[in-house]
Amino acid sequence: MTIAGMEHPPTTNKQLLEWVEEVAGLAKPDRVEWCDGSEEEWARLTSGMVDSGTFVRLNPEKRPNSFLARSDPSDVARVEDRTFICSLREEDAGPTNHWQEPVAMRATLTELFDGAMRGRTMYVIPFSMGPLGSPISQLGVEITDSPYVVVNMRIMTRMGRAALDEIGETGDFVPALHTVGYPLVDAAGNSRPDIPWPCSDTKYIVHFPETREIWSYGSGYGGNALLGKKCFALRIASAMARDEGWLAEHMLILKLTAPDGDVQYLTAAFPSACGKTNLAMLEPSVPGWTVETVGDDIAWMRFGPDGRLRAINPEAGFFGVAPGTGMDTNANAIRTLHGNCIFTNVALTDDGDVWWEGMTPEPPGHLIDWKGNDWSPESGTLSSHPNARFTAPAAQAPCIAENWEDPAGVPISAILFGGRRATNVPLVVEARDWAHGVFMGATVSSEQTAAAEGTVGALRRDPFAMLPFCGYNMADYWGHWLRVGQFTDPQLLPKVYQVNWFRKDEDGDFIWPGFGENSRVLAWIVERVSGKGAGIETPIGVAPAPGALYTEGLDLTDAQLAELFAVDPARWLAECDLTEEYFDRFGEQVPAALREELSALRQRLAGAATP
Repeated sequence: MTIAGMEHPPTTNKQLLEWVEEVAGLAKPDRVEWCDGSEEEWARLTSGMVDSGTFVRLNPEKRPNSFLARSDPSDVARVEDRTFICSLREEDAGPTNHWQEPVAMRATLTELFDGAMRGRTMYVIPFSMGPLGSPISQLGVEITDSPYVVVNMRIMTRMGRAALDEIGETGDFVPALHTVGYPLVDAAGNSRPDIPWPCSDTKYIVHFPETREIWSYGSGYGGNALLGKKCFALRIASAMARDEGWLAEHMLILKLTAPDGDVQYLTAAFPSACGKTNLAMLEPSVPGWTVETVGDDIAWMRFGPDGRLRAINPEAGFFGVAPGTGMDTNANAIRTLHGNCIFTNVALTDDGDVWWEGMTPEPPGHLIDWKGNDWSPESGTLSSHPNARFTAPAAQAPCIAENWEDPAGVPISAILFGGRRATNVPLVVEARDWAHGVFMGATVSSEQTAAAEGTVGALRRDPFAMLPFCGYNMADYWGHWLRVGQFTDPQLLPKVYQVNWFRKDEDGDFIWPGFGENSRVLAWIVERVSGKGAGIETPIGVAPAPGALYTEGLDLTDAQLAELFAVDPARWLAECDLTEEYFDRFGEQVPAALREELSALRQRLAGAATP
């Protein structure tokens, strides 16, 4: 018996039709809906979720065409301990990923998916990661039983009929399968009512890198369910990039225009809580400079015909952390959220708008919190979950670059790596060459600031800001980056930089003001890649020469400026020992070139320490 919705499918792609039929036969939905990405579809699904209690429609005068969702309190973030890379060989997943044998995992998932969509609609979402038709873009299809996923995917990807046409009759696609794991009818035919946020206590986020498949069970939230996000754009795409000679990276993309009209593009990788979103939407303080956003989170890069590394933002929207986002910290983000957005796990104001900690200096006197309870400043709890999110179309950001969807990508001149370091790491240094830059990326770390994270002050490693997102062995990933540096003329490769906005003085106060003032560092970097900026050699890289960094108007003493760039050989030699310990975790998989970089760094530091 044909399931409703399969009688006249909008495609003749045999591979796609067979997969959809297979999933429908396994998950047993009531009906199948092929998503077209239309306004009518958005209106119908969002209205349906308002009726079911999944969405609250926000005040159309304050936040038009926007909605608030409250998740189950057990389903509020990515579940890294339930995220698996099921490569054929365990060593290909590496020591920093969870691995299970793929045949066994497939059997587990097949049992879980059996009947998982009973009583529900199964949505088929064709989507493009990247501009339609771009040689850097990739196509996917997500199957889900969550309308929340459908409407978020409409914002976050190029989703619907145009993507299905791009797949065509014979095109390839990444199959991404998702269920909330909350069937409304059991195998015996017994029904249960739906709930506003269905999910399961059992969760699996599983990637099969060799076959380019994603299976997600039990969560309706964020990157667990929006499978174009981290699952495809990073974990699967990084494996594709390794095999095909490109880069899929957890990086923002910026367009920088100097006062003389010189335009340069850079990418930047930052671990969480290191100011990535603020940098992606930076309002520069340096006179005459313009900073525009190409991407806020992910960059896919391939070499163009000219030998330059060119990047696209594979996403169409921003899926940002709301708490801490305000006019004083990220005005462009706030301006982006004027309408057409989905907010998840933030507070609701009495006049039908949203609020979260950090949005304004003073909280409203009364709110409905993210759990649906009355809240006031005296409640002693947060009004919004710390991982509360907004989903917003990138095109409506005031800082979005006019050419952000250029299918050819933008040529990258510089790559930045940054962690949150109170000590040791200077404000900015330039790598000597590509291999040294890969070493910088491989050793990115932040100092732990809370006992809950472990030993306060200990280093939390997050190489390339990819630790939770690399779809294969991290040491092999470093090797891939080294190989990429051999694909073109070294003069055409981007210059690589390490930055650190978070260095502190003896009193524990930040020395550098950060936020818009970070444009001063970007200005020096642009001058360097343009052949104009002056630098001086240090044991760890090239730092700005005295006077080369624009500091006019900053309340910085000469001593503070010196401390921002101080390199203590003894402390750095101790850090080298920690780096060696970290490399040893990966054993023989660590590329010899990175061991050589570590040895060369020690030699330079030892020479600098000699009186």
